[in-house]
Amino acid sequence: MKASEFDKMFDEGKDIMHLLDVKNGRRPGLEPRRFQIECPDWMLKALDCEARRLGVTRQSLIKLWLADKLEATRK
Repeated sequence: MKASEFDKMFDEGKDIMHLLDVKNGRRPGLEPRRFQIECPDWMLKALDCEARRLGVTRQSLIKLWLADKLEATRK
């Protein structure tokens, strides 16, 4: 199928899910990469306290805060 045909089906609101390979989908440039950071104990305790308050994991909180800060620096 040509891309233009696929785009037309999508634009018309037709079901295209059977045409997609969602198991092997990738998001280029958004693949997670690991890095390590060392923090004093008081920081970890404060992060854990805030994460509990928001109902998220420490890792999620850190990623959220980093994303917010990086977005703010772009403006």
